[in-house]
Amino acid sequence: MVRAALGRAGHRFTEQRAAVYDALCALGTHPTADEIFRTVRLQVPDISLATVYKALEAFESAGACLRLADGDGPARYDARTDGHHHLRCVDCGRVVDVEGPPVGDWLARMADLEDCELLDCRLVLVGRCGRCREAVPRDGTRG
Repeated sequence: MVRAALGRAGHRFTEQRAAVYDALCALGTHPTADEIFRTVRLQVPDISLATVYKALEAFESAGACLRLADGDGPARYDARTDGHHHLRCVDCGRVVDVEGPPVGDWLARMADLEDCELLDCRLVLVGRCGRCREAVPRDGTRG
């Protein structure tokens, strides 16, 4: 799948890109480029961080991954490209998938209001993940 997507977008499929994509999929935690780099280096010791970034850019332009940019930290990457949303935890920084209602109807209404063509919507909810929420008592104080 990723090989064909890269080819359609005019990118080459290389062993290094395969290793980067395998790490992205295996980590499954919406990793940063640095986290992917550290994982790939275990198998490809001479790979550079720049190569990882270039591979991720190629995957994104080919539609094989999503880049989740956030002003509060480094971009994270997601190999899951179907329509889904995310929650970014303000305490631990994790990003987790959130299944929610499709936003197609809302996008159509917004496009009508703004007289434009909206192609996509990526919703990132900001809050506390289940692990961090359990660590904070109901009164908001930390134990």
